Amino acid sequence: MGHKSFLHTALWLLVILPLLLAGASRNQKRTVPKTEYRSWSVYGGGAENIRYSALDQINRENVDKLEVAWTFDTGDSFADSEMQCNPIMVDGVLYATTPKLRVIALDASQGKLLWTFDPNDAPVRSPVRNRGLTYWGEGDERRIYIVARQFLHAIDAKTGKPVPAFGDSGRVDLRQGLGRNPKEVSITSTTPGVIYRGLLILGSMMSEDLPSPPGDIRAYDVRTGKLRWSFHTIPHPGEFGYDTWPKDAWKYSGSANNWAGMSVDEKRGLVFAPTGSAAFDFYGSNRLGDDLFANTLIALDARTGKRVWHFQAVKHDLWDRDFPAPPGLVTVERNRRLIDAVSQTTKSGHVFVFERETGKPLFPLEYRKVPPTEVDGEKTAETQPLPLKPPPFARQIFTEEMVTRRTPEVHQAVLEQLQKVRSAGQFVPPSVEGTVIFPGFDGGAEWGGAAFDPETGLLYVNSNEMPWILRLVPRPKIQGRTSGRDIYLQACANCHRQDLHGSPPEFPSLVEIGNKYVDAEIRTMIREGRGRMPAFAQLSREEMRGLVHYLMTGEDTAVAAPTFQTPWPFGLKYTSDGYNKFLDPDGYPAVEPPWGTLNAINLDTGEIAWKIPFGEYPELVAKGIRDTGSENYGGPVVTAGGLVFIGATDRDSKFHAFDKATGKLLWQTTLPAAGNATPAVYEADGREFVVIAAGGGKSGAPSGGKYVAFALPKN
Repeated sequence: MGHKSFLHTALWLLVILPLLLAGASRNQKRTVPKTEYRSWSVYGGGAENIRYSALDQINRENVDKLEVAWTFDTGDSFADSEMQCNPIMVDGVLYATTPKLRVIALDASQGKLLWTFDPNDAPVRSPVRNRGLTYWGEGDERRIYIVARQFLHAIDAKTGKPVPAFGDSGRVDLRQGLGRNPKEVSITSTTPGVIYRGLLILGSMMSEDLPSPPGDIRAYDVRTGKLRWSFHTIPHPGEFGYDTWPKDAWKYSGSANNWAGMSVDEKRGLVFAPTGSAAFDFYGSNRLGDDLFANTLIALDARTGKRVWHFQAVKHDLWDRDFPAPPGLVTVERNRRLIDAVSQTTKSGHVFVFERETGKPLFPLEYRKVPPTEVDGEKTAETQPLPLKPPPFARQIFTEEMVTRRTPEVHQAVLEQLQKVRSAGQFVPPSVEGTVIFPGFDGGAEWGGAAFDPETGLLYVNSNEMPWILRLVPRPKIQGRTSGRDIYLQACANCHRQDLHGSPPEFPSLVEIGNKYVDAEIRTMIREGRGRMPAFAQLSREEMRGLVHYLMTGEDTAVAAPTFQTPWPFGLKYTSDGYNKFLDPDGYPAVEPPWGTLNAINLDTGEIAWKIPFGEYPELVAKGIRDTGSENYGGPVVTAGGLVFIGATDRDSKFHAFDKATGKLLWQTTLPAAGNATPAVYEADGREFVVIAAGGGKSGAPSGGKYVAFALPKN
């Protein structure tokens, strides 16, 4: 080859080779390695939290032949109990929790009990929630981690015994290390933590009102339980975001917590943590500003806890618009290129999609100007972000044209009530008249999360379409002499209502609580808190006596020497009148159906692929009223067999299998109680199993305590 010919060839390669490589990149194909997504050893199916199984023994052609392979009765159900656990399966053993928060280990192919662990220090009489467990194994060590009340427990996965070397005799007190008096902290975690290289990274659940601890995201050594790092979701002086809060907010404000769970990109060493609102949820005169990192998707360096990027979906949240579920670590196609991304569903019925390493939005966002508040002392953000694609998977505004027409009488009753409150879509500020929150406080999307199919790029999410009414009321002041009822109205009525009836099951009724608990038990709950209930350790003996007497008898007695003061430097003028669903006179949603939907969203194009009503009311079906949809709690899983499995519909207790391409119902059965949990899919002894917790207990539905596993007949 001559010199000129060589130069010509070299120049040609320099020009053409990059184009060929770019073309190859643009023409990437979706492939799922056969060795991936075949186990269920992590909450949500894997570290990516996409709720996908590559198993296909059960498929479109044979799903109608599914039968009950085994049932395990925990024996722990009681009135109003729930069981929301997404079980995990490791080495032929299924690990799960019961309505009373016992940990159980079952033979995964037969459902036989191998061992049980009870973390409770006292009998369980009120509902507790748990959505899953964390597994870690290395060498000869195998451990299960669970949070019960304020303690993180480490259990030997082989024996069910506590691991003595972990923390204090097998447990760590989560009240420690938050910069607050541990005796005045109420904290727990209902969603399991995630594992990254010897670290257990954990969020928390706490009160919706003050006093509430900060929602620090923390990493513990899996072997010793020692705290390795903390990320302050309410920034301290000198930290990023500190200027979005009042000067000393980190000392007194609370929440901004990750209660929904996290996802881990193990290759990049990133943990993705979505957070909820700051306390108090609905009035924020003591936290004026954007309140970063509340309502934020945070990408953290999993090794150090350092912020890599973030996106705040709601600035200065006044609507309880928590991110409700872990994000999915997905792969989307753009210009024939595959891009690693993170997708996050919201209570408002939106999906945000970001480039995983940088946080760059993969669909356009718009910061829209929103209405200002008229409530004194409050200041709302001027703009809020909304994605322009995909379109919302839930309706966004409750108008008079959408009022239920189930009967002329209920239509008129709801219409008259709607005309008395404010209903103008997203980000209309809370008001003393009442503001419609639609979709409601439970979504849109909720804690059940979404399933993503890496074969097709479709995201599956179930949605609620229940309107709620948020109304602000003056918070009672305590001045001079006070009484047990005054303390109740100041500290408890936001959740349990002024009439003590609560908003079950989230906030239980306290009517006749003296028939359920003795005086000492009530005092302990008030002093230490429980779950979303704050701790009121600062109450004096006289104040405690007056409050407990009022709760147990309904009699209001004076407190001679009051010391109870608002535990924040800026007394909050307003609270809410409770969590109130907007229902018609017969107890059905005030809006026209569908009241619940199941949606398939194409994350490549940003279009909704299909949408169907999801759930029914048996008593309406008996009258010929079908396909209304219903509230639904618990999430879907999607499989390589072409199926979407989901329970969730609490009114009819059905467990369903849909064609993932079309939404056609292929199979369903009735569970012993509603399957308000996400199923798990695994293989044991050569058979594919789909197992779900039938716990019920939502919206007045009967409670249960059984795990039910389905498989194809052995022959």
